[in-house]
Amino acid sequence: MQTRVLKLDPRDNVLIALADLNQGEHIQFEGKSYTLVSNVPAKHKFATEDLSVGNDVVMYGVLVGAAVKQIQRGERLTTSNVQHHASAFHEQSGEYRWVSPDVSRWKERTFLGYHRSDGQVGTRNYWVVVPLVFCENRNIGVLKQAFEEELGFATPQIYRRQVAEFAKLYQEGRAEEIETRVAGTNGGDPVRARVFQNIDGIKFLLHEGGCGGTREDANNLCGLIAGYIHHPNVAGATVLSLGCQSAQIATLLQEIHRRNPAFNKPLFILDQQQSGSEFTMLSEAVRKTFLGVMEANKATRAPAGLSHLCVGLKCGGSDGFSGISANPAIGHTADLLAAVGGRTILSEFPELCGVEQNLINRSTHKEISRRFAELMRAYQARARSVGSGFEMNPSPGNIRDGLITDAMKSAGAAKKGGASPVTAVLDYPEPSTVPGLNLQCTPGNDVECVTAQVGAGANVVLFTTGLGTPTGNPIAPVVKLSTNSVLAQRMSDIIDINTGGIVSGEATIEQMGETILEYVIQVASGEAHTKAELKGQADFIPWKRGVSL
Repeated sequence: MQTRVLKLDPRDNVLIALADLNQGEHIQFEGKSYTLVSNVPAKHKFATEDLSVGNDVVMYGVLVGAAVKQIQRGERLTTSNVQHHASAFHEQSGEYRWVSPDVSRWKERTFLGYHRSDGQVGTRNYWVVVPLVFCENRNIGVLKQAFEEELGFATPQIYRRQVAEFAKLYQEGRAEEIETRVAGTNGGDPVRARVFQNIDGIKFLLHEGGCGGTREDANNLCGLIAGYIHHPNVAGATVLSLGCQSAQIATLLQEIHRRNPAFNKPLFILDQQQSGSEFTMLSEAVRKTFLGVMEANKATRAPAGLSHLCVGLKCGGSDGFSGISANPAIGHTADLLAAVGGRTILSEFPELCGVEQNLINRSTHKEISRRFAELMRAYQARARSVGSGFEMNPSPGNIRDGLITDAMKSAGAAKKGGASPVTAVLDYPEPSTVPGLNLQCTPGNDVECVTAQVGAGANVVLFTTGLGTPTGNPIAPVVKLSTNSVLAQRMSDIIDINTGGIVSGEATIEQMGETILEYVIQVASGEAHTKAELKGQADFIPWKRGVSL
C-alpha cells in the first residue's frame, strides 16, 4: 500500500500529505496515530502536536513558520494559522565535511560539444543579435524577420494557419463553423530547410533597459549581455546601439574583457547615430551577420568531459512536492557534477531564506560564507526599504499547493543544491568560473533568474515545476522536470522528465538524479532537444536591481 504521509526529518512537527486526506481519518505513521480534525489536501501539512500561539513550525529539520493561532494535533497548516518565521544566521563555524557520491561510472563520460578557443565548451552553437538599449528593439525585430525565415530557423506557424483558416470561413460566409471547428495539431506552413547545418539558430534578444533607469541597471545590463556574448553556446554576436544611451559600448567591451581578456569571437557593433540612415545600419548588420554565421557554421561537435558542464538549478511554479521529489533529485545530479569537476549554479536568494546557516556552514572558505551573508542581508534590506520582504515571496499558486511560508518554500528550494560544498558566491551579473556549487544572487522570478544563470555561464538549466511553467532561454536548453505525475500527464507538451515516481515510491532520489544526468548528457550533445527548445520558448528578462522576488 502506498504511504499516504511523509516526515522529512526526525525534528519535524508536521507531516506531509501525499494524497488527499479527509477530516476524521485515522493516520498511522511510525507507531503513532493521528486523527485529522480538518481535510488535508495532497501536498499540504498537518501538525503532529498541539501548537500554541508563537510555537515554532519545523519542517526539513529547520524553522519554517510560527503559529499565529492555536493549532490542534491533526489540523491542516494554512496561511490563517501559520506565518513566515525563519532562523537567524551567523558566521561559519567548523569545517564542512562532504562524502561525495560514487562517480566511477561518470568519470570518463563525455558529451559532444562545441570547443571554444578560450577552453569553454558549448552545448549549442548560436549567433546572438542584441540591442544595447530598448530603442533598437524594432530594428532587432526587422533583422529577426529577415533572417529566421530565409535561413530556416523559424518555428512552424501553426496558429497563423488556424487564423488564416478562420478568416477564410468568415469571408465565405461560414462564420458559424468557427465555433465548432477543431484546431489541427500538426498544421502550419512548411519550414524551410536550414541553410547552415551546424548553427542551432540566430537568437534575437529584446529587453526594456539600457537607458532611463539607474546607472547600476545600465552597467548590469552590459555585464549580462557580455555574459551572453562570452557564453560557450554563442559563436558570435551582432550588437545594435543607438549611441546616446546609458549602456555604452565602452562599458560592454570592458565587461567582455573582464570575462576574457583574449576575447576573439566575431563581434559586430553598429551605432545608429553614427551610421546615419537606418537602412545603412541594418544593411550593414545583415551583411556582417551573414558573414559571421558563415564562419560559425564551420564549428563541429567533439567529445568533452563532464567537467565542462555548467548547470543552472531552478524551480518555478513550485508545489508541496517540489522539495521532496524534483528538487532533491536535481540536487543529487548537482552532487554528481561537483564530484566530476563540473559547475552548478543555485540562485533565487529570496528562496534561500531560513537555510542560510546550512549554506554558510557548507562554504569552502569564510570569505565565501561572509559574502553570501552580506548579499542576503543587502537584498532583504532593499526589499524592506520599499515595504516588501522575503515573506511575500510565495505566489498564490505556491500557497494553494502547500507552500504557505517563504521559509517553507526555501527549505525545499535549497534541496536543488544537493549537499556538496559551496565553492563560490556570485553577485549579479558576475560569471561562474569555480568548479562546484556556486550561489548566485538573483530574484526567484523565473525568467529573470534563468536569464541570469545563463549569463553567468550555465550551458544547460534544470528547471523543476509542480504547477507547470513554459520558461525557456534563447541560448541554453532548459530541461523541465515535473514534481508530480499528474502534472507530467496534463502538461506533457512542456515537461521533459517526470520525477513523480519519487512521491509514489517507484524511484529513489539517487536513481532519479542519475537518470537526469544521463538526459543532460544527451541534451548537451545535441542528441535530444528540450520541449522548450522545440517550442521556440526563448525568454530573456534582465534583472533591474530593484525589488523583484
